Amino acid sequence: MFGKNSILKRLFGFARAKTDSGKRSVLVLSDGTVFAGEGFGAIGNKVGEIVFTTSMTGYEESLTDPSYAGQILVSTYPLIGNYGTCTEWTESNKMHVEGYAIRELCKEPRHAKSTASLARRMEDEGKGGICGIDTRFLVRHIRNSGVMPSCLAVYDSKEKAPETEELIAQAKALDYSKVNFVEKVSVGKATHFGKGSKKVVIFDYGMKMGIVREMNKRGVKMIALPWNTSAEEALSFSPDGIIVSNGPGDPALLQPQSEELKKLFHLPMFGICLGNQLIGQAAGAKCYKLKFGHRGGNHPVLDLKENKVSITTQNHGFAVEEKHLGKEWEVTHRNLTDNTVEGIAHKELPIFAVQYHPEANPGPCDSKHLFDRFVKMI
Repeated sequence: MFGKNSILKRLFGFARAKTDSGKRSVLVLSDGTVFAGEGFGAIGNKVGEIVFTTSMTGYEESLTDPSYAGQILVSTYPLIGNYGTCTEWTESNKMHVEGYAIRELCKEPRHAKSTASLARRMEDEGKGGICGIDTRFLVRHIRNSGVMPSCLAVYDSKEKAPETEELIAQAKALDYSKVNFVEKVSVGKATHFGKGSKKVVIFDYGMKMGIVREMNKRGVKMIALPWNTSAEEALSFSPDGIIVSNGPGDPALLQPQSEELKKLFHLPMFGICLGNQLIGQAAGAKCYKLKFGHRGGNHPVLDLKENKVSITTQNHGFAVEEKHLGKEWEVTHRNLTDNTVEGIAHKELPIFAVQYHPEANPGPCDSKHLFDRFVKMI
């Protein structure tokens, strides 16, 4: 982004500036790009894969989405934090992002349900953020160069700025695709949610609570199982159907889980996001990494069966490659931006999956009918 002298001038120019928070922050990418700005949230260094979301609202839902585990999130929308935070809006019991990069932080939020500012909430969660940087440039850089490891350092304004080269070294040490983040975010034991005459097991690879809430609304009892649960263990709960949840990381690390899912193909099954990739692997396909992924609440998807377009919420960095998809399977949805696979289904068995999030949160609700479709199957 800048020459060495420009980087130092930009970095230490911010270091001399006074900030309202009393904190400063430096974000470095593994390719040597450096951003310096005001810090907020918790003090400390965090490494993660740098990604961006195009959602205009729903920052708390995004920050608490387990699919963002191991990542530093950038918001393209410039003003963040204006309606505060509230536990009613969360998708899990904690924040999973490693850090947050934004253009402007609202320090005095207003909302009837807000219980804390974003900065206070992130500090309580041990997560740091950076604001006052050119997020437009940062996002364009990610789109051109692709996602990459990064390091975010938040420090007291009275302290010396961290060494840039040391932060870059920390970023380069991260190999995102080799870390099993699913293991870090999944439930530790079978957990029951709601009541109902129907019972569905959800393999928790990093599930959003919005999925559970949508099923509970439809009178279905949900049982979340740990990520490494075997097919035999899942069947011991006598489920009427199976949901394969969303989650973080490279699906190739979960090939054994795909093999277990394959043993359950006699039951109605619904895959969401990572769940689509794992079912795809079970169907013989491979997955590949996208240059900068799909994240946000404005992604158009074409339903090839209905010839209808839905605006969807997405959060994924990998996609199903249809080349080796079994002949008994078909592609049902496509992304209208880049033509990637957004949904698959078995031609005879009651199994289908989508790459996007029908529960939304944040985002449009165009696809919630998919939960109705699944409930009818069970």
